[in-house]
Amino acid sequence: MNESKRGRLLALLCLVPFVLFFVIFQIAPLLWVALNSVQSESGWGLDNFSRIFASKFYLQALQRSLEISFWSSLFGIVVAVMGAYSLHQVDSRLRDFVSAFANMTSNFSGVPLAFAFIILLGFNGALTLLLQQVGLLGDFSIYSKTGLILVYTYFQIPLGVLLLYPAFDALREDWRESAALLGASPWQYWRHIGLPVLTPALLGTFVILLANALGAYATVYALTTGNFNVLTIRIAALVAGDITLDPNLASALAMVLVGLMTLVTVVHQGLLRRSYHAR
Repeated sequence: MNESKRGRLLALLCLVPFVLFFVIFQIAPLLWVALNSVQSESGWGLDNFSRIFASKFYLQALQRSLEISFWSSLFGIVVAVMGAYSLHQVDSRLRDFVSAFANMTSNFSGVPLAFAFIILLGFNGALTLLLQQVGLLGDFSIYSKTGLILVYTYFQIPLGVLLLYPAFDALREDWRESAALLGASPWQYWRHIGLPVLTPALLGTFVILLANALGAYATVYALTTGNFNVLTIRIAALVAGDITLDPNLASALAMVLVGLMTLVTVVHQGLLRRSYHAR
């Protein structure tokens, strides 16, 4: 056996643990959920999916999940773009501190995050009382859809900064200088050079943020005690509920969630191909 074949064999052997891990903890559970989603009391079929799309209650959960995920991802990536760009313009010490802080806050979610927002913006929260006294808060509620978008955006921003920061390394300073020498304005530079270069990273980050928001459970549950109608709350209620226990229907809802992410990924890949062809 020559050296190249031995190297390929060693690489394949090193890949075996990852493949086993991926199959056991990713593929097998997904197949199990998909199998359960087409089972119901009447036997095999699409009855669970028919119940979902015929129910205004579950359609409302789907709509709210998409709205919260989309807007929080959009707001998060807008702020993350500005933050990641700013990190490239500041001193290295400040950059390291902000990067470490973003890394820490990207993991600050779930119950602790919900508790922090309740203390700050709950009905008797510190900021709530302060802003109400100066007449700035109005009828805002942290427990509403708008409040959840705010909370989701909070944990989307640091994740977006961490994902987008390396993408700005692709922008070379001499490109900006050359564009300026040729008479291009800053807006023209970003429109024709900066944004096309960053488009793959922006689209990829948006998809990750969308998936992150669609799958969020602990934060919305701790904040609303499970009373806000989103897909993750409905899935958990059908799996662990004492009254509405129906794991097969929960599996169907989970497959709807998987289908949404698959659709988003396909659209993302299509947009990427278009952006590459447009260059």
